[in-house]
Amino acid sequence: MRALEIVAAIRSGGATATSVVEAALARIEAHNGTINAFTAVTVERARREAAAIDALKAQGKPLPPLAGVPYAVKNLFDVEGLATLAGSRLHESRRPATQDAMLVRRLREAGAILVGALNMDAYAYGFTTENTAYGPTRNPRDPARSAGGSSGGSGAAVAAGMVPLALASDTNGSIRVPASLCGVFGLKPTYGRLSRTGSFPFVYSLDHLGAMGATTDDVAACYDAMQGPDATDPASAQRPVEPVLQELVRGVDGLRVARLGGYFDINAGEEARAATRRVANAFEGAREVELPEVERARAAAFVITAAEGGTLHRKTLQQHYDGFEPHNRDRFLAGALTPGTWYVKAQKVRAWFAHRCSEIFERFDVLIAPATPVVAQPLGAEWLELNGRSLPLRPSLGMLTQPISCIGLPVMTVPVAGVSALPIGVQLIAAPWREDLCLRAAAHLERVGVASCPA
Repeated sequence: MRALEIVAAIRSGGATATSVVEAALARIEAHNGTINAFTAVTVERARREAAAIDALKAQGKPLPPLAGVPYAVKNLFDVEGLATLAGSRLHESRRPATQDAMLVRRLREAGAILVGALNMDAYAYGFTTENTAYGPTRNPRDPARSAGGSSGGSGAAVAAGMVPLALASDTNGSIRVPASLCGVFGLKPTYGRLSRTGSFPFVYSLDHLGAMGATTDDVAACYDAMQGPDATDPASAQRPVEPVLQELVRGVDGLRVARLGGYFDINAGEEARAATRRVANAFEGAREVELPEVERARAAAFVITAAEGGTLHRKTLQQHYDGFEPHNRDRFLAGALTPGTWYVKAQKVRAWFAHRCSEIFERFDVLIAPATPVVAQPLGAEWLELNGRSLPLRPSLGMLTQPISCIGLPVMTVPVAGVSALPIGVQLIAAPWREDLCLRAAAHLERVGVASCPA
């Protein structure tokens, strides 16, 4: 069942929170051995929270908006009683978290029920979730292929039907890449929109937290429950809650939509281009536009990521180099040695790119772009064949998401139906703080049958 279907069933008496949670735990038990999405399952906590929802129902008290919905979180979110792994074996000896991350707290208050923590690329630095400590997460659509990353566990858990919702992080595409490759919906909100308190950082000036789900309205309901300023997170915007779920019924009449060409065509394979065209054709009057100097924006994101990530882990690299994930430790080391002048120049390029993109949003409300250049690739693959070029796989999976991350725009990734045997996703991009436009566009694509999450 989808998240809002679960809420409706519990409200009507057609199901209990306990029965829903037991069914979710049974699905995790049945499928996680193959998919490897979960690194921990919080059985006792889930049963306790489900019983509390059922008690409210029995007492005739109002139920919260996500009452009884099971969900799981990428294992960089603090969960009371669990060590926050952030995908690294070096964190196994950390003391368990003494309280939940802010977004986990907010979902608990909204009645959602936490059932576990999810696998990821170590320290969120990667796009394939081939974690040498905890094993690779497999794509539920084809277990021989990657689920994407770094939030691969989140995408796979939703795609496999183990949970209807999962929380994740996105620095350079870590929600959008697995959403695309696993065939689910994924929302990366505007930078600063959702609190990061209680999450393990990667790149302070680029980290976003968001959600994945099987439908637009499920993602919207989850996002609404997590909104709100947080004085404990210096990056949190002091903006009021702006609910989006109620906006989805408005449709897209008058919405000015454009498809991004140029760089986003050159770096997209056949399936990705077909998916983007199909989405553009669903909006009357959609035009084509190019973003300026996208390659420079991606390069700036690379430098900022390396410098900030490397600086964060410099001391640990010095003390525990051999314990780092082999796929990313040398990149962290190179980042720690990045010259300050490069970082300053990258931030200048970033500011320039943001200004130029703001000019485009004066003419358009939503921009369409492919989310990944290709469909999910086999586990263990090192190279990607793209339009006659051989490219290194791991960094290239984010080549279409990274420029957008660089300037913190809100993006909804939608799984596009009917273009490939394997899932492929498209980004719906809006101006800062206009998550409502991304989600309205996504809801429209669901209504007309262009976007759907395969059962």
